[in-house]
Amino acid sequence: MPTDDAPTTKVGRLIDVYDLDGLGPELEAHWTSEGDARKSLRDLADLFNKELLRAEMRDNDMAPVDSDVDTYYELLTSDDVSAGRATEARRDLEQEGIDVAELTDDFVTYQAVRGYLQNVRGASYEQADDAEQVAKEQQQLERLVTRTQAVSREKLDRLRKTDRIDLGTFRVFVGINIFCETCGSQYAVDELLENGGCDC
Repeated sequence: MPTDDAPTTKVGRLIDVYDLDGLGPELEAHWTSEGDARKSLRDLADLFNKELLRAEMRDNDMAPVDSDVDTYYELLTSDDVSAGRATEARRDLEQEGIDVAELTDDFVTYQAVRGYLQNVRGASYEQADDAEQVAKEQQQLERLVTRTQAVSREKLDRLRKTDRIDLGTFRVFVGINIFCETCGSQYAVDELLENGGCDC
């Protein structure tokens, strides 16, 4: 039977350390719900991290409301926030007694949430048509590559036969590579789709 305080993952350990009983079932319920009630793993990582922040604010007598937690979390994590505003937010929290460096180090990624939900709570979620849709799009991309390869070979062959270019026996290679600007990783499109996306 899964428990909230399972220390085998970062999320499980933090639920124990921050005394967040009940958060594990809440994360699972959000992830496995249908329709608008369902939250993505990235949303759940933000929710979890905000609960860590809320716990720290509460433990330091800040009596946080949702708007305070949301504002401070954005100031601590958003790339769109100016360095001055971020520094001011950190200073405000530190003056209240919060170790901001330690707190932000405890913030988790969506991969950590997924590992906790799958490996500790035994939860899973996959819409029936997700895999089918990915496979369908992958087939269309493969047809596009094949078509591009055939057209390229045809045009190069025509130019060669009419003596417009010098070219011996040749082969045409066409592929689609994806570069993730967030983390700098690069994937062949087949690899990206089979992995379910980037690992950043």
